[in-house]
Amino acid sequence: MAKTKIAVLTGGGDAPGLNAVIYALTRSCKRNMDCELIGYKFGYRGLYHNDFMPLTMESTTGILHKGGTILYSSNKDNLFNYALEENGQIVKKDVSDIAVENMKKEGVDVLVVLGGDGTLTSARDFARKGVNVVGIPKTIDNDLVCTEQTFGFDSAVNIVAENLGRLHTTTESHHRVMVVEVMGRSAGWLALQSGIAGSADVILIPEIPYSLDKVVEKIYERDARGKYFTIIVVTEGAIEKGGAAVVGKMVADSPDPVRFGGIAAKIAMDLEKLVVHEIRSCALGHIQRGGDTSAFDRVLSVRYGVAAADLIRAKKFGNMVCFREGRMDYVSLEDVISGVCAGKSKNVDPHGELVRVAKDLGITFGD
Repeated sequence: MAKTKIAVLTGGGDAPGLNAVIYALTRSCKRNMDCELIGYKFGYRGLYHNDFMPLTMESTTGILHKGGTILYSSNKDNLFNYALEENGQIVKKDVSDIAVENMKKEGVDVLVVLGGDGTLTSARDFARKGVNVVGIPKTIDNDLVCTEQTFGFDSAVNIVAENLGRLHTTTESHHRVMVVEVMGRSAGWLALQSGIAGSADVILIPEIPYSLDKVVEKIYERDARGKYFTIIVVTEGAIEKGGAAVVGKMVADSPDPVRFGGIAAKIAMDLEKLVVHEIRSCALGHIQRGGDTSAFDRVLSVRYGVAAADLIRAKKFGNMVCFREGRMDYVSLEDVISGVCAGKSKNVDPHGELVRVAKDLGITFGD
């Protein structure tokens, strides 16, 4: 009987834990079945160009703790609407059949896809074309539906909390107000949890539109108590009451062209007109994605990897591994993309326990 050939790709933005998933998937498959593994480079782009590397016990040794992805990644390559140059013009075409033929040529039996909404949507579409697909959810924003926690989130929370601690000392030394912008897009999980852990005074998240007057009140309340500095953490997609999210730029060749950014600088500029403090802003940016993977995320990631291997051995294709009620489970990609989970975003509950806990600590949300 021929070996089962398994291909892996990582798409979208990188996240701590991707390498740990690859590490665990490789080992679990190798130990429990007669198989060969390859990894397509740069996500779906590698699948289109048939650019891959072998995944062996040796090639994946020592990657468990490392952030990033040894397979590299891309968040612009949708093979169902792929940008090609023809006669000097950029046109969009469905080149997914070329990808399917590449897999057939290499004898690929199973495609394992690690990614977020866009990457998993394409995974669902490949499953519809008859490809045996297993999906694994990934995002540091922790906003993917059908799974309670994604790997990479805990690492990002730790990174932000550590940097808030560093900013805390310099901000206090100069009696400044520091506005710190973090990732998360339209979900405030990263700002909320890192803000609590990092002793923020104000947390502004998309789920709770803020009033700048309430932020000013908090600054002066702290002044009255002899605390002449304030730390404000804001999600990149936060919205002022009656306003809209601040768009940093549009990326035309991306499936999701909107890039939030600049909200911290805007808030800092607005606050300068309202308080006597010196105001500074800081966007942590891709620092939040970098460095080693946290211990929690390493364990969660290997659980995802082994669970994906279990689905492969059981031939339960067309599904995404998920984490629910403290255990690994799975849900169909159809439900994730267009079924029971469609249209549902996993956002912070403005009246939930974590928001209440933060408020009881004295943290203001600007509401």
